[in-house]
Amino acid sequence: MPPKVRAVRHLEFLPDSFDAGSNQVLGVLSQDGIMRFVNIQTCKLLFEIGSVEEGISSSVISPHGRYIASIMENGSLNIYSVQALTQEINKPPPPLVKVVEDLPNNTLGSRALKMKMGSGRVQRPARPKDSKIQTRILKQDLMGNLENKENELSEGLNKKRLQILLKGYGEYPTKYRMFIWRSLLQLPENHTAFSSLVDKGTHVAYLNLQKKYPIKSRKLLRVLQRTLSALAHWSAIFGDTPYLPLLAFPFVKLFQNNQLICFEVVATLIINWCQHWFEYFPNPPINILSMIENVLAFHDKELLQHFMDRNVTSQLYAWPLLETVFSEVLTREEWLRLFDNVFSNHPSFLLMTVVAYNTCSRAPLLNSTLKDDFEYFFHHRNNLDINVVIREVYHLMETTPADIHPSSMLDAFVALTKGQYPIFNQYPKFIVDYQTQERERIRNDELDFLRERQTVENLQAEVDEQRAEDEAWYQKQELLRRAEETRREMLLQEEEKMAQQRHRLAAVKRELKMKEIRLQDAARRRFLKLQQDQREMELRRLEDEIERKVQMRDQEIAATARDLEMRQLELESEKRLYEKDLSRSQDSVAKEIREDADAHRQKVALEEHMFQKLLEASQMGSRRTQKVIEDNLAKAEQACLNADWKLQALHKQKYDDLQRSEGYQEVATLLRKNRRKEMQVLNAMVEEEAKKWKEAEEKESHLQSERRASAHSDACRKWFLQQETDAALEHGEEPVSEVQVPWLQREHMASSDLSQTSQLNDISETDPTTQSTLTTFSSRKATEWGHTEHDLLKRVRSLRQRLTAQARSRCQPPQLLVT
Repeated sequence: MPPKVRAVRHLEFLPDSFDAGSNQVLGVLSQDGIMRFVNIQTCKLLFEIGSVEEGISSSVISPHGRYIASIMENGSLNIYSVQALTQEINKPPPPLVKVVEDLPNNTLGSRALKMKMGSGRVQRPARPKDSKIQTRILKQDLMGNLENKENELSEGLNKKRLQILLKGYGEYPTKYRMFIWRSLLQLPENHTAFSSLVDKGTHVAYLNLQKKYPIKSRKLLRVLQRTLSALAHWSAIFGDTPYLPLLAFPFVKLFQNNQLICFEVVATLIINWCQHWFEYFPNPPINILSMIENVLAFHDKELLQHFMDRNVTSQLYAWPLLETVFSEVLTREEWLRLFDNVFSNHPSFLLMTVVAYNTCSRAPLLNSTLKDDFEYFFHHRNNLDINVVIREVYHLMETTPADIHPSSMLDAFVALTKGQYPIFNQYPKFIVDYQTQERERIRNDELDFLRERQTVENLQAEVDEQRAEDEAWYQKQELLRRAEETRREMLLQEEEKMAQQRHRLAAVKRELKMKEIRLQDAARRRFLKLQQDQREMELRRLEDEIERKVQMRDQEIAATARDLEMRQLELESEKRLYEKDLSRSQDSVAKEIREDADAHRQKVALEEHMFQKLLEASQMGSRRTQKVIEDNLAKAEQACLNADWKLQALHKQKYDDLQRSEGYQEVATLLRKNRRKEMQVLNAMVEEEAKKWKEAEEKESHLQSERRASAHSDACRKWFLQQETDAALEHGEEPVSEVQVPWLQREHMASSDLSQTSQLNDISETDPTTQSTLTTFSSRKATEWGHTEHDLLKRVRSLRQRLTAQARSRCQPPQLLVT
């Protein structure tokens, strides 16, 4: 296999006609969708089907190995002809070569002449060591070569060998019979010529074939009609031959799946085995029947004399067999066996078969005396062995004298020409033309007669219709007159009866009037009673409806109350949850504030310690300078504290406003979402949580920025204190007035007053040496810090209470109005 074949999907052997069932060709379907056929003896790739673009999904081979059906991957079905794909398949085996070996007499006896059959090349027997073998090849003469060339068939078969095989077995193998017949008859398979004949349509002579020959199978009837029409279009005489359907039917039934082969077999049969049949048309072939009668007279005079005594002619004992080609008197197997011999021999073999059939049936024929018995005998199957008949035919072919032998009067086998079919005009053309003209004339006369008869029938129908209409009109008038007289008499009687009935009717009317008055009075009373009952029923129904509505209202009120209670419980639980979360958040915030305050106090202590050092350094100056510095520091510290508290309160107010606005928006959003779709609460909570986390991250970032700013201010204050300390040490004795302090220094001092105050307090606690100097300042600042912190906490608490009350009022469900 080629290297590109990596996997095999399917394996199947291709049957060969001449490999005795060994099946040496293997089909291999590989993974690429290509099926390759390889000879397993020679390992030679013969052919392949399919391609990479149109791969094969699955494939199956017909039992006789002629066709391959494949289902492609795109869903289409492809059928391949093996004969068209390759020339190596179904070829006949090579001819055999006979070799005669003549051994010396002193070594072997006269029986030592051996013959070996070989295929392709001459095979020699093993040569003994003690003898020398002389080999002589029998050469044929020139005439023998020419005869062999004539016996060679187009398919590579040899007619002589087939005849030997036929005489040995009595018939051809069923599997290869059709192939051998096609080879013996040398069918050209002219597809184009046959298509042109079929395209001409159904011949007019066989339009009503089903009426004369009612065949059950519609397909078989259609094939027979098409074959007969093609024969009629090929030659005009076959449109007028009455026995042509009987002649062609067995071949049509045999080749119904291949109409071309069927047509060519019948045409070959007519050209060769039906020679001179149409010379006496439309009569039976008298010349052919005379040949049969002469042969019968030579071989069985008694039977012929019996036929003559019973007035049975050859048209009765020979012609029925010929026009049906023995299909009426033989079974299918017997008929096939007979025509194996017919197609393998001279065209006179068929005529000899008629004689042999009669001679082999001489006993029942000699016992028959009635003409009907003879007709029945030659139109029905009889208890006769076909093998005996065939042997008798060969005997007759060999023992019949040449002067009366049909082969001397019939031409040898002639095959159909390839490309176009030969012209068939072996019939009296003037008779056929005359019959055709007469048939056409009769058909036209029939059409004219039918048209005239139709016209006369139409006129007669119109006259009859008019007569019927006139008769009906007269009858109708008579009936109307009688009806009028009858009705007049009836009218007089009815008028008398009406006068009597008027009197009775007046009395009845009076009685009916009285009854009507009484009935109206009773109906009025009944109607009033009915109205009263209906009103009472309506009142009871209204009372029941009122009670039902009251009960429903009570139930609704109770249900609403329960819902309100459940809602109140839910709100209480939510309130507790909210307060719990709020307290937790307040605790966490207070803890953070305490931690920040501790850190801040530590920073203040450090600053106060540094400031104390500054004070100690400043004490070395004058008392006035110290007093001025203390006053300035106190004022700057107070201004810084006030500014810090205001800024913190403003930031807190803005923060509270922002939180309250966001709380309002969140509550409103939650209420709208809760009213629209309660199933989306979880998603809203998740979104709210994400918003909170985002807000917390923003606040955390803001806190970090504030811490960085605080650290920067701490660094500035440290730098400021260090600068002041250095300046105080350098210039401790120089008086400094208030106006000499620079503006930038005052700003720094004012910005750090709050921190310095806390540092002073811490320093005073840790350093007892400064207790006396900072007692008044520290106490004042502590008092102010305590009051400010208390006010801020009170304002934060009131703001939280107000926000909680507003949220509860918004979350409270609307009250239901009970009606």
